[in-house]
Amino acid sequence: MLSRILAALALAGALAACSAPAAQSPTAAPAPTAAPATAAPASLATATSAAPAAAAADIVVFRIVPSESQVTYEVGETFFNQNNRYAIAVGRTQQVNGEVRLDRADPRNSSIGPIEIDISTFSSDSARRDDAIRGRWLESSRFPIATFVPTEITGLPTTYRDGEELTLTITGDLTVREVTRPVTFTVTGKIEGETMSGVAETQIKMTDFGFDPPDIAGILRAEDDVKLSFSFVARPEA
Repeated sequence: MLSRILAALALAGALAACSAPAAQSPTAAPAPTAAPATAAPASLATATSAAPAAAAADIVVFRIVPSESQVTYEVGETFFNQNNRYAIAVGRTQQVNGEVRLDRADPRNSSIGPIEIDISTFSSDSARRDDAIRGRWLESSRFPIATFVPTEITGLPTTYRDGEELTLTITGDLTVREVTRPVTFTVTGKIEGETMSGVAETQIKMTDFGFDPPDIAGILRAEDDVKLSFSFVARPEA
């Protein structure tokens, strides 16, 4: 379902090496003692607890705010019954969810979680078009959720200044109608205070996802190309 999407991270903490327990001095009649192995887990836990805690402090999880975000499609249409009039059909929805994990210490380690869009809620200036898309073309009444799973982010900086606008490229797997295809978004975005905002854009083809463009004989024909835009606002989770 699409901004600056400045991504945030799932970090793995480094495990510190554990030193081997000191050898016992031999005695004539050694008394039973606990096996040295029982001490090892305690040492490991102590050594590893500090690093993840410190790393976690640098991670901020931003969640998309649906009421301030919007996913838009744009498709060209030719109306044969109106002297071949050409127009751009635009549909919008605010039913989008997802998160960005920002690593403030090293933004290059940031990541983006799956983005989900309820495409059955797309609304345009024509209720007739919307109903036809849901029931016949996109069949979003049967397959309401589209998912974008990022696999690569390029353009993340080593440091970031508040309010600085960035341009990123985000590649991932877009699933529509249970068909998954690789898609690349161009994203411009920024963070100001506690608000992340931006716009992500890409182009796809309907036929790549297993359905034909709307074509009503004698009335209209839609183009195969679709422009997708995702205007987003995200803020830290409470």
